[in-house]
Amino acid sequence: MNRTTAIILTVATALLCGCPGLFVCLGGVLAAVGLGTYATDLMGTTSSGATPAWYGVAGICGGLILIAIPVIIGLVTLRKKAPAEMPPAA
Repeated sequence: MNRTTAIILTVATALLCGCPGLFVCLGGVLAAVGLGTYATDLMGTTSSGATPAWYGVAGICGGLILIAIPVIIGLVTLRKKAPAEMPPAA
């Protein structure tokens, strides 16, 4: 894989996984500390309440996984590979 393809792949995963991961992680933090609320309207009955804290913990974990994807892709594709050594001539 050439360097240009590796850079394009890293930028694409950063935009498609890393940025949404940051927002998911932020939403998870807000829900985990008790700032998440919901409102429902089902067949004329309205209800609202606080989002459970474990939703926030799950959001934090999911966001961290999404953030880790471009980091791993970048490390794997952009690392310098050691040159292949030639066997000694006999």
